[in-house]
Amino acid sequence: MAAVALCSAVTASAYDFVSDGLYYNILSTTGKTVEVTWGDDLYEGDIAIPSTVQNEDITYSVTTIGEEAFYAGYITSVTIPNSVTSIGRKAFSSCIDLTSVAIGDGVKKIGSYAFYGCSSLASVIIPESVTSIGSSAFYGCSSLTSVTLGNGLETIGVSAFRDCSSLASVIIPESVTSIGSYAFYGCSSLTSVTIPEGVTSIEYYAFSDCSGLISVTIPNSVTSIKEGVFSYCI
Repeated sequence: MAAVALCSAVTASAYDFVSDGLYYNILSTTGKTVEVTWGDDLYEGDIAIPSTVQNEDITYSVTTIGEEAFYAGYITSVTIPNSVTSIGRKAFSSCIDLTSVAIGDGVKKIGSYAFYGCSSLASVIIPESVTSIGSSAFYGCSSLTSVTLGNGLETIGVSAFRDCSSLASVIIPESVTSIGSYAFYGCSSLTSVTIPEGVTSIEYYAFSDCSGLISVTIPNSVTSIKEGVFSYCI
């Protein structure tokens, strides 16, 4: 019974402290770093995440957007500072009112399902600091018309932009070496794609069901085009 009580106490408190309406977990007391996390209430409105935050006379650096931190919240915009290095799994998933996001130049990784189902998100700029976009990171962002991918990007994960049906164009930078399966599946407004030098394999169904696709450029570096890559590109 003591073990059950302890588990209940742990799960009941999802954060270490609150500051200016944002909930935080302390990641390191020696390094003085924290992550933004979820709390007692869903977030709403315009969110500006600070680069530093103070608690009990200690100044912490905000380095992470935690897993499911803003999940299904009612936020309309978010600004992520340069101090943040990673955006966690499902961090902004199902935030259907989110229309704009500014990602700081310090972010290196965008986690799986980070912006999954953000159906009002219209555009996104991925800074050059980002090296990987996780699986299903922007899956179902049906209002997304514009994506700018930074030159530091190496990996586009499985289903990363799947069913982004309003996405009309995308420039894949030369730094990219891997395009995951179903990465752009169902991007029916996409009309042209240029695969950069350095990519050796285009994975399964990567551009399947891109029914508006009329132009594709594939470089000599590509040695393998997997099953269904351009299926239903009528």
